[in-house]
Amino acid sequence: MAIRLHESENDLEETHEINVTPFIDVMLVLLIIFMVAAPIATVDVPVDLPGSTIEPSPRPELPVFLTVKSDLSLTVGDDPTTLDALPATLAAATRGDKNQRIFLRADRIVSYGSVMEIMNRLRDAGYLKVALVGLENRDAK
Repeated sequence: MAIRLHESENDLEETHEINVTPFIDVMLVLLIIFMVAAPIATVDVPVDLPGSTIEPSPRPELPVFLTVKSDLSLTVGDDPTTLDALPATLAAATRGDKNQRIFLRADRIVSYGSVMEIMNRLRDAGYLKVALVGLENRDAK
């Protein structure tokens, strides 16, 4: 807002100041939009996980996720792989550390036999620390 500090005969003087209030309002709205949109944009591999009532354990800094999708395709992290190439892909993801925990997450409709086959492949490759991942669901019994 402009304030006139002196009286003059010419009442048609221009004031060259910008009103920053609308600019601040627009920036706050954009900030809120980005705060809401950022978590939505970080979705990994889409998989429908079953629920669990067990207290969740703390997540390590760089977890290695092995995902089994509903069509039985495999991904290590975000990299697709096959069952035959699984040991080599895991060795690259863990940098050869066989003591690192592998987090196995499988779609709800994947059969128990398929999950066991993948766990046997993990054991044969030397990865004995396998954690099953599920959704936290305190209402499930």
